[in-house]
Parts: sequence; structure tokens; C-alpha cells
Amino acid sequence: MAKKVEGYLKLQVPAASATPSPPIGPALGQRQINIMEFCKAFNAKTADLEKGMPCPTIITVYQDKSFSFEVKTAPASYYLKKAAKVKSGSNHPGREMTATVTMDQCREIGEAKMKDLSANDIEAAGLIIAGSARSMGFNVEGK
Repeated sequence: MAKKVEGYLKLQVPAASATPSPPIGPALGQRQINIMEFCKAFNAKTADLEKGMPCPTIITVYQDKSFSFEVKTAPASYYLKKAAKVKSGSNHPGREMTATVTMDQCREIGEAKMKDLSANDIEAAGLIIAGSARSMGFNVEGK
């Protein structure tokens, strides 16, 4: 028989550096989940990723206080800022452009995020990422 789900918890945790400190500790503590068990499992699962990369994580909490979790790919904005070599996007997107990315870079990022996007092919994924780049105040060059 399947375990009964008590709820879901969404956190954005830095890869390979989960600790019991806030925001992880209090969020898991409220649900009475073993915090150290989660931190060890998460750090082991994300050990191959770049340290500190933000990883959206969905934690499924069961009634017997056990859990399972799924780690998604980093947000598109993280990859775009890395590709453009800037710290942040524009404060006034559409009026003020802060950086430039190429369509090839957008396709590359789209390929990396393919499992989390609602795109059928790499070209469509690249267009989704290009839209995110424009909304951050980046120029997108190329076709």
C-alpha cells in the first residue's frame, strides 16, 4: 500500500551545501522531518552539480514523517546571468539593457533545462529562454 501524503514543501536550496540553518531547518522542523537526514541525502544527490547553484526542490512529506524529494534544474535566470557574466538583470527591462546573450547560448541553456520546460524541441526551449532573457533586460542576438 502506498504511503499517505501529508503535504508538499518547495524550497530553493544551494547545491551540495544544505545545512540545518534557515530556511531549511525551520521549514522541515515544522513538518517534523529529520533535518540532518534531508541535508545528507540532498548534499549526496547534488554533489556532482556546481557548489552553490540554486536548486528548486520539491519535498513530499508523508504521514509517517518520512519524505522524498525531487531536485529540479536551476532557474533560467541563473544560467543567463552566468552566460552574460553579470551579477543581475536590468532594474528597468525593456528600457535599459544590461547585457547581451546569443541565441546559441539560449538554445544551450534550453537544452540543459529541457526536462523542466514545456517545450517539444531544443528550438522551442531556446525561444522560451530568450523570452526570459528579454524580461531580465538582456539583448538577444542571432536567430
